[in-house]
Amino acid sequence: MKLKELFAPKEYTLENGTTVKEPRLIVRSYMKLKELFAPKEYTLENGTTVKEPRSKVIFITILLLIAMYFAGKITGFNLKTLMTRGGQFFVIIGKMFPPNWEYSSSIWDPLIDTIKMSLLGSLLGSILVIPFAIIASSNIVKNKFIISLSRLFLSVVRTLPTLVTALIATYIFGLGTIAGTFAIATYTFAYCGKQLYEQIETVDMGAFEAAEALGATKGKAFSNAIIPQILPGYIASSLYCFEGNVRYASILGYVGAGGIGIILNENLGWREYSNVGMILVILFFTVVIIESISYYLRTKLA
Repeated sequence: MKLKELFAPKEYTLENGTTVKEPRLIVRSYMKLKELFAPKEYTLENGTTVKEPRSKVIFITILLLIAMYFAGKITGFNLKTLMTRGGQFFVIIGKMFPPNWEYSSSIWDPLIDTIKMSLLGSLLGSILVIPFAIIASSNIVKNKFIISLSRLFLSVVRTLPTLVTALIATYIFGLGTIAGTFAIATYTFAYCGKQLYEQIETVDMGAFEAAEALGATKGKAFSNAIIPQILPGYIASSLYCFEGNVRYASILGYVGAGGIGIILNENLGWREYSNVGMILVILFFTVVIIESISYYLRTKLA
């Protein structure tokens, strides 16, 4: 009864003797929220009143919070463990520095293998995808079945994680850099394929149609009218993909696909953190140099 009395709506008597009740707490809260998120009204010069669309931020935020809660429950995420054990990450980082400079002589060969895998894989993937990107372009090919089939193929390839592809490749080609090169080529194929057919679909088709009208074959018209328009973007996408592939290739050694990842995995397993620090330092400067060269080339193409 006390709780009922506590949350009971207050009663007020007006001057005319009428008794009115204040809305309950839940109703009041709802009314306040409704007022808070009510759309703003604007009066135009002609006297017309228009309402601003309701903001969806609050609903999206609530949905994200609910999704995060269930994601944490499903994955077993424990914030307490993160808070208590998260400091160990910085302890391990501290053991990596200063790095073991003497170990640098053992890094160069695997590093060169990593760069070779990245370069060859990027080159193969970006070249092999060209015909698939062409037949996936709706402004070049008019057959909807062929377009849908080629785009589906590119989408399926794009969903394959690079590590999974590398693991499959090790069963086919054996351990070593061939498996890593195959995995990188597959990723580049999927990434550049989507970028390329989207670029082809946005080109100006006037020159292409004019060349066909003058009697040029579709291939001749494509090479003379379309390629000059897409070439800078295509090369820029390939270079950008090569930058990322150097980083991806460094972890492919975890599944036996060759490169610097093999010695990185070994030293982490042996807890030789000073050697790991040396690997990371050399890899960092290698990636910075490659990205700088790639950025310079892409700016020249722009």
